[in-house]
Amino acid sequence: TGQCYHTFRGHSAEIVCLSFNPQSTLLATGSMDTTAKLWDLEKGEEVATLNGHSAEIIALSFNTTGDRIITGSFDHTVAVWDVGTGREQNLLIKKPTNNNATDVYKVNQCKAAVQCCLCVQLWNAVTGTHIATLAGHSKEVLDVCFDYAGQRIATASADGSARVYNAGTKQCIAKLEGHEDEISKVS
Repeated sequence: TGQCYHTFRGHSAEIVCLSFNPQSTLLATGSMDTTAKLWDLEKGEEVATLNGHSAEIIALSFNTTGDRIITGSFDHTVAVWDVGTGREQNLLIKKPTNNNATDVYKVNQCKAAVQCCLCVQLWNAVTGTHIATLAGHSKEVLDVCFDYAGQRIATASADGSARVYNAGTKQCIAKLEGHEDEISKVS
C-alpha cells in the first residue's frame, strides 16, 4: 500500500544501521547515541535497549535463529546480546584503538565475521575465540556475509573482486572477478 506501518522514536541521535530478525517480528536499530534498540513491528513499540558500548554502533546483525544479535561499535568492541533478555552475553572482540578495523558485518549461529582492512577475521560468537583470518584481497574488504546455512562466507572488495570461502575449511572456493571498480556490497 505504500503506507507507513509504524514510526519508531527513541534514539537520541541518528540511526546508522538496522536488521530484521529472521525468526520474529523484531527490528533492531543501531545509533550514533551508542545504543541499539529492539522494536516489535506488530505492536509498534520498543522492546529493549541494548546499553554497553561507549561509542557509536555502526553495524548489527541477528543470528540465523534470531535469539542473538551482534553489535559493532566505534569503541572497537563487538558484543553479542541475548534477544530475549536484552543483556550482553559476550564482549567478543576488543581491538586496539590504532586498528582501523571497526566494522562488524554478519553473524550466523556461532560465527562472527569482522572486516579488517585486506582481510576478514572470523570469530566464535559464543566463546569469543579467534577462528581464522580470511585473506586474499589486494585492497580493502568492504563487505562480508554468511549464506543462510552458515556454510559459506562471501567478501566484497575495493579490488573489484568478490571471494567465497568455505566456513568449515576456511579455504577460498571461488574468486569472482569482472567488475571494473570496487564491490561495496555482497549478499
